[in-house]
Amino acid sequence: MPDLATPLIAWYRENARDLPWRRAEFTARFGGWGTLVSEFMLQQTPVSRVIPHLEAWLARWPTPTALAAEAPAAAVAQWANLGYPRRALWLHRAAVEIRDRHGGTVPRDVDELLALTGIGDYTARAVAVFAYGDRHPVVDTNTRRVLARALDGRAQPGPPSRRDLEAMAALLPAGAADAAVVNAATMELGAVVCTARSARCDACPIAPLCAWRAAGYPDTGDARRKQARYEGSDRQARGAILRALRAASGHRLPQEAVAADWPDAAQRDRAIDSLVADGLVEACDGALTLPR
Repeated sequence: MPDLATPLIAWYRENARDLPWRRAEFTARFGGWGTLVSEFMLQQTPVSRVIPHLEAWLARWPTPTALAAEAPAAAVAQWANLGYPRRALWLHRAAVEIRDRHGGTVPRDVDELLALTGIGDYTARAVAVFAYGDRHPVVDTNTRRVLARALDGRAQPGPPSRRDLEAMAALLPAGAADAAVVNAATMELGAVVCTARSARCDACPIAPLCAWRAAGYPDTGDARRKQARYEGSDRQARGAILRALRAASGHRLPQEAVAADWPDAAQRDRAIDSLVADGLVEACDGALTLPR
């Protein structure tokens, strides 16, 4: 396997974006909680949208215990327009679990992190590595794309698999600090240089070692699941309902008055039913409210 770690480390130290969760003072102040919240918010949401929400969230709830003391409705309301609001509910449940099982401190062990609500393999490893400095492979979508191109000569990665972790683990230096940098650098490279839409090989530190480039950039297909259109979707209807309930500031609203101007009444009712099933909305006696 080619040595990708050395050029990645050098490139990252010169080119990494200055993001709040990468600063030493951020980790010193918020510890694993800050990393955990940032990772929840960054799932399927652009960095530029996350930063102001993250700052507001941590100003209000600087610890998991602070969030756990409030009702789930507060988390859902604070989530605002970040999208995929179940993440807010899961983060609240995780905060309660951290308070009750771990004395209010985000655990360091990957298995203990995986046992928390809403935390998958990526997030658990990201917290262990970026908050606590442990040595693990951390693989997100951007990492998988870089590995697919540089090592396998494929334009896009296949479905997620255990092989991704194994491939990343093989790239990591022995030292935990350098391994953390390689994890971050590979994600950063996929986010800003080796993107899904284009590969800026002129700016890539591992271009001379890339199998896809050496093969002439073959079109090897794209098995990624396509994002469904948002306009007119059930997701948009769910968002409209949650906006109405957030604006009600905890007051119950008659169900027929919530998003009453939505053009498709059946879709609106379906969206309400799905929000209730997800625990994001409570329904009682013909009225709706955020979860208490």
